[in-house]
Amino acid sequence: MTALLGFFGRLLIAVLFIVSGVNKLADIGGTQAMIASVGLPGWLAVPTGLFEVIAGLALVFGVLTRLFALLLAGFCLAAAFFFHNDLLDPMQAAMALKNVAIAGGLLCLCALDTLRWSYDGLRYRRRLEQEEIAERERLHDREIRAARAEGLAAAVRSRDVSRSEIQGRTAVADVGRDEPI
Repeated sequence: MTALLGFFGRLLIAVLFIVSGVNKLADIGGTQAMIASVGLPGWLAVPTGLFEVIAGLALVFGVLTRLFALLLAGFCLAAAFFFHNDLLDPMQAAMALKNVAIAGGLLCLCALDTLRWSYDGLRYRRRLEQEEIAERERLHDREIRAARAEGLAAAVRSRDVSRSEIQGRTAVADVGRDEPI
């Protein structure tokens, strides 16, 4: 259930940024005027709209989710600071609180470790599988070396092996040895 809620939460937050970014790109003149009205350069309109769309799509597909969630949280806080800083106006105060709340949700998304149905989750599971395979191979190699050493020790105890054979078997047991037995 947690994975499902995390997935839908990620989608709902992403829709907000995708729609907002598309609206900014659809009305670049209006976006430039809005940005310039707070003293920021108007040329930020296109990069801002593109960032919102790209970051929103990254959340949808779960690509670098934590990074984009963190960047979007900072974006929301910056928007509250620059655009909704008149906290005596009830509308501006509500908009600032909305941006702060969205930033809080994005920070929760950044901390969320159940990234099912995402590219990040797929990469994480693949890395775990590769680590497990490597650990099994290391364990197998240790078992082989230990078995060779036991066989050599048993042969020495029974004195069935000459000194030259012991040296030859030891050399074979040491091939590929990367740590002590």
